[in-house]
Amino acid sequence: MQTPPRFASRRIQPLVALKAFRELIRDPEDTHQVFMIGEALRGNSLARVTTRFLATPLGPQVIAGHHRLLPLLADRDALARLPAGSLGRAYLDFVVAESLSAQGLAEAARRRDEMSEATPEEKAFRVHLRDSHDLWHVLTGYGRDPLGEVCLLAFTYAQTGLNGLGVISWVGGIRIARELRGQPVRAAVREGRAMGRAAHWLPAMDWSTLLARDLNEVRSEIGVGAPETYRAIGRALAPQRPGGTAAVAQQG
Repeated sequence: MQTPPRFASRRIQPLVALKAFRELIRDPEDTHQVFMIGEALRGNSLARVTTRFLATPLGPQVIAGHHRLLPLLADRDALARLPAGSLGRAYLDFVVAESLSAQGLAEAARRRDEMSEATPEEKAFRVHLRDSHDLWHVLTGYGRDPLGEVCLLAFTYAQTGLNGLGVISWVGGIRIARELRGQPVRAAVREGRAMGRAAHWLPAMDWSTLLARDLNEVRSEIGVGAPETYRAIGRALAPQRPGGTAAVAQQG
């Protein structure tokens, strides 16, 4: 068995993260600050999760470039031929409805990847995690509104232990809770973390074998529950704002 690489120890930089938080509060559209927060707070968390990934059957294939998720998710013709109700078809419906593309997500993260001080193995793991982000939206049932994104970050933090994701989801939950007073926003974020802890380890899933299968069966098999608190907030907001859960996006 190949010996996994040793990763250099990395210190957390709280002052850099605090400065980036202040800039992000000043300009919520400055997504570069999210990158800065993640880099400043990641410490050894990326190295730890990459080491875990390398110990799975899929990990070495991904790191070596022999197994890539992006081409599968970018082939919309192939996804459209999958059975109705399948994970792949649900993913296609999601990205079409949201005017997304797997390539677009990759492009949005390019700047971060170019600036990041990470090993090739760490970068390959982050690419794999990035490419699966919208697929995780479909699996968990979280939308792309700010609360949905924050809950999915909490879910992803529970799955990966990446420090930056945990802090961003916590701070994001506090901010949204102030804007949606009376709604159980923090409970929804805690629920996201609990769902992430309860599910199988999604980074190691071979999605190429699951895209054609029934979405609900896949959810049951890999232990992904339903975000009931998040959905309850959407239902509560629906009479107030057109679009239900999607209307939470207007709060951001």
